[in-house]
Amino acid sequence: MKSVILASASPRRQTLLRQLNISFVVDPSNINEEAIPLSEPEEYAKTLAFRKAEAVSKRHRNALIIGADTIVVQNNTILGKPVDEGEAFTMLRTLSNSRHEVITGLCLLTTDMNHRAEKTETIAVTTRVHFDTLTDQEIRDYISTGSPFDKAGGYGIQDDQGALFVKGIEGDFYNVVGFPINSFYRLLKSSFQEFLPFKVTSH
Repeated sequence: MKSVILASASPRRQTLLRQLNISFVVDPSNINEEAIPLSEPEEYAKTLAFRKAEAVSKRHRNALIIGADTIVVQNNTILGKPVDEGEAFTMLRTLSNSRHEVITGLCLLTTDMNHRAEKTETIAVTTRVHFDTLTDQEIRDYISTGSPFDKAGGYGIQDDQGALFVKGIEGDFYNVVGFPINSFYRLLKSSFQEFLPFKVTSH
């Protein structure tokens, strides 16, 4: 039986993967994301996910590697993790009273006993998020919690005050958290059935 490796240090992705009752080992890729050229947002997210899975695959034989990367996009501009309070404030002001997209690139890659890639599937999943109108004071209060600085777009939708700003979503909620569970399941079901957490029978 192949082992399952999550190429991410994200505690949110780890929590969601445990929710599926899948045993896995965490081995972050630590790739230099800044060295990857920007491209069309969905392709960029897919490239990041693939590069993460590919880097970790060289360290694991006979394994399923899960690579994922989540980006926030508004008006075709990618919003990363804010580096300081000023950038966090600008991001949240931009998101206020508007719609943006959260895109997760997801790559599943299996390796053989010689660390060679056997099968690779890479997809991008998009969820549209509608933000409420935020006052400057609300933004400053949220920034003071320190929460924006480890999240793309400067906010989180789970276990976080950032959830108060989200007026509605179109698509997979878990994609906004950082791991599109339904799409992951569909990939397992279509191409990696041996890793399904339960047996699926077709009727």
